[in-house]
Amino acid sequence: MDIKEYISSGILEAYALDGLSSEERRGVEDMLAQYPELRAELNAIEEGLEVLALETAITPPSDLGASILSQIEDKEAPVGAAAETKVVAMQPKTSVWAYVAAASIALAAIASFLAYDYHTKWQSAQNAFAQLQANNELMASQYNQVNQKLEQLEDDIEIIGNSDFQRVNMGAVNEGDNYTASIYWNAKTEEAFLSIQNLKQLSEEQQYQLWAIVDGKPVDMGVFDFDVKGLLKMKSVANAATFAVTIEPKGGSVNPTLEAMQVAGNVG
Repeated sequence: MDIKEYISSGILEAYALDGLSSEERRGVEDMLAQYPELRAELNAIEEGLEVLALETAITPPSDLGASILSQIEDKEAPVGAAAETKVVAMQPKTSVWAYVAAASIALAAIASFLAYDYHTKWQSAQNAFAQLQANNELMASQYNQVNQKLEQLEDDIEIIGNSDFQRVNMGAVNEGDNYTASIYWNAKTEEAFLSIQNLKQLSEEQQYQLWAIVDGKPVDMGVFDFDVKGLLKMKSVANAATFAVTIEPKGGSVNPTLEAMQVAGNVG
């Protein structure tokens, strides 16, 4: 049996995504039991899917709901605690104008207190409403980000499970390094998608550059940064025999810097 042909058929990706019938799954499981290299490939596929799922996750703040409720809670002062009423004995001969003046002062004090209390509550309600609007805008923004990442994840899974795309694993070139990346390449459409598993962080003046070796010559497939999430679409290429990644100045180079090559892998 041709193991490479079996792997490139995409049946292991379909098995990992639970896209096979019961009979087809049994057939795959029989093959996994016979060929350890198939089990290793399946483990790599499942790890890749898990990385994609974790990278798209966004967790809302745990105190968001409590924060919104606390902002709109009515914080009224205890009734009866605002002022203390004093009873003053009135002299029988006090002028009527003295009563009028006292009543006017009392009414003015009450009106001032009510106006202050109303303004305080109105201001509190305005602040709570503004906070609620800000929280709603934040939640809407996070919702849009989640939707975009879910759409990207669905697209990535569709590519991974497509048997027309061959997965080419690129391992570390230098002994002792554990850098890894993969290419999903469709020889029919010449499309190529990059998946980064582990690459080191670069300086601001540097970028990674992907190359394809076609007829013994390097072909530029584009530059990228180390922290790309999910699958990244690169330049199309035909008749690729090998894929490799080098470190180049920001913006890329015309020819690869061979001594700065990080990972490489041959098309099976």
